[in-house]
Amino acid sequence: MAEEADGGVSSRAERKALEKARILQRESERKIFSLVGRLLKKPEAERSEEEAAVLRLHRDTVEELCRRQVRRNGLKRKQEEVCDDAEELKTKIRLLAAAVKQANHLVVYTGAGISTAASIPDYRGPNGVWTQLQKGRSISSTDLSKAQPTLTHMCIRTLHKEKLVKHVVSQNCDGLHLRSGLPRPALSELHGNMFIEVCTACSPVREYVRLFDVTERTSLHRHGTGRRCNHCGDELRDTIVHFGERGTLEQPLNWKGAAEAAGTADVILCLGSSLKVLKKYACLWCMNRPASRRPKLYIVNLQWTPKDDLAVLKINGKCDEVMSLLMEELNLQTPAYDRADDPIFSIATPLLPEEVQSHSREVISPPGGQEDCSVETEQQMDEALSVQGGWFGRGYGKGRRRKKKAA
Repeated sequence: MAEEADGGVSSRAERKALEKARILQRESERKIFSLVGRLLKKPEAERSEEEAAVLRLHRDTVEELCRRQVRRNGLKRKQEEVCDDAEELKTKIRLLAAAVKQANHLVVYTGAGISTAASIPDYRGPNGVWTQLQKGRSISSTDLSKAQPTLTHMCIRTLHKEKLVKHVVSQNCDGLHLRSGLPRPALSELHGNMFIEVCTACSPVREYVRLFDVTERTSLHRHGTGRRCNHCGDELRDTIVHFGERGTLEQPLNWKGAAEAAGTADVILCLGSSLKVLKKYACLWCMNRPASRRPKLYIVNLQWTPKDDLAVLKINGKCDEVMSLLMEELNLQTPAYDRADDPIFSIATPLLPEEVQSHSREVISPPGGQEDCSVETEQQMDEALSVQGGWFGRGYGKGRRRKKKAA
């Protein structure tokens, strides 16, 4: 028994010694990396003989730090926004216009970049939500209810009306495609719509379109909005698809329409999307076909995208500017957004009297009407403006919590 006890003590001592040795080794490696990193920042001509000897001694560390710097520089270049000059832009627009005219089945894929003109931040741009959070910066308040369809939204609607665009596949949750007047059968909102809540207990799924952001209380894996179905009494849920979730709702996601459109597309135009998410949806790119039989790809974005090398044409420019020039080249007039023609007012389901105070988000006022704010207190309005919770605010709140914890 005494021998077993001695063996146990010896074993514990050995484990502690090994762990201590590992800790000391990691600390030594950190010091070496720090020292070599400081020396590499100095111009070679200014390094002393001793410093040069240190770099020769730790050649593997030097190579690793150089590889890391190359990767950082590459990532930095990919995040930079690049604009084509005026002449190059006009040339590319002419090529794009020719492709639009010749296309038999043109499908448009849209991302956050088409809504920045509506004061809705993008995600990966220099001032994007995730970019700012990664830098530990706070994000300014954004009143999403005041957003209106941009010139790009209205151009896409016009192109569809002229039968030049067959289908629109959007990653955006802001509902601006719907509000532009684009018919719902021609639209796939892959990540949901902030104005729509549904009852999945009803068959078929019952839909409620609202005049406010229904995602105030929702987040990843928590989709209940707090309101109830008028028919079965079950709790309503939002339609948002967060990262880590799989969208299964037939509407407004309309995956069937998106897949069918991609299957018959001969030209795909990507507007304002980084394509870092869309590239993962193989059914949208017809990857089961030989490369020569896949749709021709045209991309409009200020930043690098992972599909740039596969594109027939990459246009570095802002979506509104590019679409405005494209419509001129096509000799098409684009109507301005008119709130009186916004379909959301005709399809919206009014709240029941007992539901009026079920949210604190600002309501979209009807044409010529005044919003009734009597049910909202000043505190509720402040909460609404700070954009906490929901499809956009969840990342915002997470960043704030992380910042407070770090502090």
